[in-house]
Amino acid sequence: MSARWGCPPLGEGPGQTPSARPAKRAAYHRGMKLRLPRHRRGRLTAALAALGVLAGAGTWTAAEATDGDPPVHREDRFLTMPESGSGAKGPTVRIDTSFFTTDGDARRPAVLLAHGFGGDKDDLRDRAEELARHGYAVLTWSARGFGDSTGRIGLNDPDREVADVSRLIDWLAKRPEVRLDRAGDPRVGIAGASYGGAAALLAAGHDKRVDAIAPQITYWDLNSALFPNDVFKKLWSGVFFTTGSTATGTDTKSSGGGCGRFDPELCAMYERVAVAGRPDDKARALLERRSPAAVARDIKVPTLLVQGQSDSLFPLTESDRAAEALARNGAPVAVDWIAGGHDTGGSDEDGRVARRTRAWFDRFLKEGESAENTDTGPAFRISRTGGLDTTDGTTRLRGASGDRYPGLRGDPRPVPLTGREQRFGNPAGGSPPAVSAVPGLGGLSRLSGLGVGVSLDFPGQYARFDSPKLTESVRATGTPTARVRVSSDSGEAVLFAKVYDVGPDGRQQLPGQLVTPLRVTDAKGGRTVDVRLPAVDHVFEAGHRMRLVLSATDLGYASPAAPAAYTVSLADRELSVPTAPGVRTGSAALPWWTWGLPAGGLAVAVALLVTGRRRGPVRAPDPALADVPLVISGLSKRYAKSADRYAVRDLSFRVERGQVLGLLGPNGAGKTTTLRMLMGLIRPDGGEVRVFGHAIRPGAPVLSRVGAFVEGAGFLPHLSGRANLDLYWRATGRPAEDAHVDEALEIAGLGSALDRAVRTYSQGMRQRLAIAQAMLGLPDLLILDEPTNGLDPPQIREMREVMIRYAAAGRTVIVSSHLLAEVEQSCTHLVVMDRGRLVTAGPVAEITGSGETLLVGVAGEVSDAVAEKVGALPGVASAVRAESGLLVRLDGGTTPELLVELVRLEIPVTGVGPHRRLEDAFLTLIGGQA
Repeated sequence: MSARWGCPPLGEGPGQTPSARPAKRAAYHRGMKLRLPRHRRGRLTAALAALGVLAGAGTWTAAEATDGDPPVHREDRFLTMPESGSGAKGPTVRIDTSFFTTDGDARRPAVLLAHGFGGDKDDLRDRAEELARHGYAVLTWSARGFGDSTGRIGLNDPDREVADVSRLIDWLAKRPEVRLDRAGDPRVGIAGASYGGAAALLAAGHDKRVDAIAPQITYWDLNSALFPNDVFKKLWSGVFFTTGSTATGTDTKSSGGGCGRFDPELCAMYERVAVAGRPDDKARALLERRSPAAVARDIKVPTLLVQGQSDSLFPLTESDRAAEALARNGAPVAVDWIAGGHDTGGSDEDGRVARRTRAWFDRFLKEGESAENTDTGPAFRISRTGGLDTTDGTTRLRGASGDRYPGLRGDPRPVPLTGREQRFGNPAGGSPPAVSAVPGLGGLSRLSGLGVGVSLDFPGQYARFDSPKLTESVRATGTPTARVRVSSDSGEAVLFAKVYDVGPDGRQQLPGQLVTPLRVTDAKGGRTVDVRLPAVDHVFEAGHRMRLVLSATDLGYASPAAPAAYTVSLADRELSVPTAPGVRTGSAALPWWTWGLPAGGLAVAVALLVTGRRRGPVRAPDPALADVPLVISGLSKRYAKSADRYAVRDLSFRVERGQVLGLLGPNGAGKTTTLRMLMGLIRPDGGEVRVFGHAIRPGAPVLSRVGAFVEGAGFLPHLSGRANLDLYWRATGRPAEDAHVDEALEIAGLGSALDRAVRTYSQGMRQRLAIAQAMLGLPDLLILDEPTNGLDPPQIREMREVMIRYAAAGRTVIVSSHLLAEVEQSCTHLVVMDRGRLVTAGPVAEITGSGETLLVGVAGEVSDAVAEKVGALPGVASAVRAESGLLVRLDGGTTPELLVELVRLEIPVTGVGPHRRLEDAFLTLIGGQA
């Protein structure tokens, strides 16, 4: 739930069969254009109050059209509703609404968009405008107690919030823009996330006029969501009630005590269960009435259920129960498990889910052949993590689908478990607690599929049972189960069950950061219980173990305050893991150019034939340069063929064997462009690059003697470093014996870490693995672009030693870096560029030693009088005392002349050398512009 209980967007959804709902009698009327409403004031009439809805003062605006789309008109108004009941005289509340349509006379289906907890109607404006442009009349509103709406939060009370939805449908039935199935019955769908998703389900159960719904990351039963297995979900409940207890609306008079905008009955319930740590019968009854499960038999409309895999508030079990109940009613149901949820504060799939929701409504709200042929997607879809995109750091997702929803126990596979009977304790006050999911730190749940996450169990507070190492990978899709025997010296036990993925190195990862709580009663003499673990979609790789852990505490839940001792053993020595083999991961979507390759290849071939004659023959190798790693002569490259904007201009330099060359220059100096031309990635406009005497062009065979590490390398996180290198070398198509893996690894110095999963590597280890990858085949010329990026000082020193060791074997290294102090220590030669041109080139010692300030080492202390005498010498501009001698700035004099004068003054000189860092020399060479 970020600050608001789930507001992912609308979504595109799986489909099945046309609606089984009997066709409504068509009563279409000619539509009317939306008019500017007239401003009206006055009291509510008794008749309209009895109806429960009165349109208040409204304002009309037109949203700006984009890219040729029709403009969307928005009408804002307050609707007055009875505070509760069926509409008899009494207190009223004002509901803030916005109505979105486009121009046109045709009547259209309507969509109600409900916001998440803590949000308001403004959260939905973009989605409403998008749906309006796709042919819908869209109504958004702020629920009671949120935004500018008055009233108190009743948690989707059927007599209040749900009744409000029915009155909104009444209002839509009177709009000339909205299509009717019969008088007073508009064609309408409802979508919403979290709090709004439950409103959609409840409205469909209470109002038969609802035609299709698309609830997202929501609950089916508030009792199971907030009190799973009779254990209080204290952390999420606390966030929830704290959010709602802050008065944010305009009806401040209605907020009393510490309840804020909550109904006092709900406040009293929360206080009772928070103190007791478990629900009472009155709390269960209160939440049951506000749960869609209470009207399960009455929800018979096409339903797209979107649920988050990273959601410890409303886990996958909520949508599973909903899908099972609705399928029994015969309605089309599709289930979509997205990568995200309340624990992550959102989803990376907002666009896809929005398109799927729109397709769902197109299929079941619109009419005609195009509606019947709308693809609403598969009956079941899962988003699976496919690693990190190294270009932007986002998580890659791939869809898996099946032609039916398998439930959470499909095709179970037994996995043996071992472990003796274990005794552990519940600490007094339930503290310190174990850690799994933490609201506000949900980004860790998003990365759990990549092996990243935080979980913690305290010694002496849990029992664990391990499987043998898996001989093949196992994908768990659903709810694993186990049977355990539990006894408690207090007669009752509260346990938190989870399954870890344990790697070969012993590191454990908690899929989804999820746990299942269970309360075991009558356990004084021991009791066998079935444990249903969290529903996940996770791959346990070959060589890994599954670890069943039952902990006495968890940060997110209420544990007994009294200390207790628990004893747990395996009743059945296996873990039953659902596999759902009918759900298959699809190939990544084919880009547009895939189908265009044949035509594109033909076009390229023709272009090569046409232009090939103008290029001239490939330049012959130069035997005189066969042993020279790199010669650049008159190299030039212009931006967009501009006559005066050069990235590189007339650049010439030479690199010999055994050198570590530093390529320096400020941003925009042309370094990267030069490296790309050197590697044959782009073609120069003038001049040439020769590597070992061969002219460089795209695909030149001599490039096999060049290794490069530019802008980082992408690795598969679940594979070891060695496996990643093997895959890379195989992709080159060269013989395995030519890789020289051992030599490259010895230089990189990774040691035993090479056999660990890359996801466990530090940044420095990843950088060294990338260097090792560039060194595979032991290329004679190694090019490194910013190899020390993100490294700490010890790692930088290790990288320096790698480069020096590599060049010491007679090879050549070219390194581009902004760390001048590091370049000064690791490089033997420098090339300094500025604005595309060569500034200077040569040995580091010559470039740093060309200054006019000398450091004169002197034995013992130097007095002020001696410094004054040296400063007065001919050819000396100044002399000042330094920590180890004198700093002398020459003014026309030479070093030999200075030495003669120092000897004459009987100054005990121990050494003389230049006193200028590479940074000083660099800034001097480029005029101080870095």
